[in-house]
Amino acid sequence: MIISKIETIRVGQFPDLIFVQIHTDTGVIGLGETWYGASTVEAAIHDHFGPLLIGRDPAEIERHWQTMFRLSDHAGYGGAELRAISAIDVALWDIKGQVLQMPIFEIIGGGTRHRIKVYNTLGVYGDVTDGYDVWTKPVEVAQRLLDQGITGMKMSPTDFIARESDGQILYKDDLDWALRPLREIRDKLGMEIEVANDAHAKWNLPTALRIVREMEPLRPMWHEELISPLNEDAHVRLQDATTTPIAAAERLMTRYQHRRFIESPAARISMPDLTWTGGISEVKKIAILASAHQMPIAPHDCVGPVNMLACAHIAMATPNVMIMEYNRAMHLGWYRDFIEPDFEIKDGYLMAPTEPGLGTHLKKSVMERSDVRVRTSNERGEAWLMSNKRYTYPPPELQQEFVESTDRRKSGAGAVYYD
Repeated sequence: MIISKIETIRVGQFPDLIFVQIHTDTGVIGLGETWYGASTVEAAIHDHFGPLLIGRDPAEIERHWQTMFRLSDHAGYGGAELRAISAIDVALWDIKGQVLQMPIFEIIGGGTRHRIKVYNTLGVYGDVTDGYDVWTKPVEVAQRLLDQGITGMKMSPTDFIARESDGQILYKDDLDWALRPLREIRDKLGMEIEVANDAHAKWNLPTALRIVREMEPLRPMWHEELISPLNEDAHVRLQDATTTPIAAAERLMTRYQHRRFIESPAARISMPDLTWTGGISEVKKIAILASAHQMPIAPHDCVGPVNMLACAHIAMATPNVMIMEYNRAMHLGWYRDFIEPDFEIKDGYLMAPTEPGLGTHLKKSVMERSDVRVRTSNERGEAWLMSNKRYTYPPPELQQEFVESTDRRKSGAGAVYYD
């Protein structure tokens, strides 16, 4: 089996969403996804990684990951290249699961559980207006979730009040106004529902310190990105100021950036986003690293439906996953327009996928939409040669002599780069 074609699928309705389909010569198709800067991700896939993968064995997932990463880490650990790697990695795992006729979680470790608790990030889409309603009827919103078995929620009470000063100054009256919904929930429902605080990295450190101290009596589930995760020492000071766990962070890319927060007192919960930080392969590594420090992970999800399925496999196979993010507004609002089968939320739990591979595929109707844009790569190239032109290589005849005469080369050991 070889990779015969790579497709990227974008729709005008969600211009930052990009699906990736990897086709094989046997007809098996793997599905991946990422979000943000879709046009740059598309370019990375077709100009950089697609020609590298065409004609290769899709089963060599780790080899492909390392080769793609080493070709793109000159500019750091983030950006469109890593989002592209993330989507490709998910699609490759989907292919492997379909070939083996097993769900991905059975391949990457087997089920440690067959369901995982979810919390609902309050969103707004179509008829679901939780993100608006929480400001005017917070107890009703919380009770509605509890009635569905969902015992946790996440809101962003301080985002709006950060706008005037760009997070540089906090007025006490503003904070009292912002925390009113959470105080009302605690007054009426006590601790029946967990409430996480997501601040989207809008505050400076002194202001964030005030916020965590003011919120301490409200016992939030965690504080997520009160400040940007650019400086773990600043996060250490923030965590020291509160008994509430600091969760970090969907903005951290790969095990290398997450390591600094896992190995230090900068955070108590690791929160990788699977479609940004390196895919299933990398989140599994991050989770193992966190487990060595007795730290839980709580995968981030506010991207698209494929991410939710991919995270479900991580959750089922990884003992230190504590809870899974869920966006009820997007799930009920538009996810089901794109994939089938749908993932299942039952009594507040994300259930284990049961189909081989990822457990879903794009609906046929997606490719028939009037706003769909599909780009395809189906030609093989040696992208690594282009990236290495700045190095001094021996002439071709000496390279061949080395290949033919080197025992380690004959044994199959050696570089990750393709030849």
